[in-house]
Amino acid sequence: MKKHNPDVNPQPAAPPAARMDGPAGDTVRRLVAEMQAMPGALLPILHAVQDALGHVPDAAVAEIAEGLNLSRAEVHGVITYYHHFRQQPAGRRVLQVCRAESCQAMGSEALWAHACLRLGLNDGGTTSDGGVTLEPVYCLGLCASSPAVALNERPRARMSAAKLDALLAKAEAVQ
Repeated sequence: MKKHNPDVNPQPAAPPAARMDGPAGDTVRRLVAEMQAMPGALLPILHAVQDALGHVPDAAVAEIAEGLNLSRAEVHGVITYYHHFRQQPAGRRVLQVCRAESCQAMGSEALWAHACLRLGLNDGGTTSDGGVTLEPVYCLGLCASSPAVALNERPRARMSAAKLDALLAKAEAVQ
């Protein structure tokens, strides 16, 4: 039988998760309450939170985990596994460049590099003015018309650097 040694401190417990305040927190808690009984509720809840808030804030992870009786690591793992989920707000426009095999074979890597250069980004992300978020995606379903991009969820096929420049210039003019 092992004796308790008062000189040895036990590992500290993980700090309690901060509760989300304000309307965003109310929204997350409402969505969790509405959907938590669904089989496989995590993905629908994450989609609903992102649809409502534009991203899945770090503070929402704890609320979702608690509502579904999951660890924060499990929820975070799903968010970071799927490219669809954002942890930060997106820019006013979202440009997705397909980097799947078919698009790669037709030049999407060069298109990605061009988009990064054109937007002043190292490897995707959001421009400093918050105008555009550049994201990789791994199939837009336009394999026969590669390479493909989507601007604000509207897919465009047979994209070239020149077409991409024109698309972005038109989008910037509409701002």
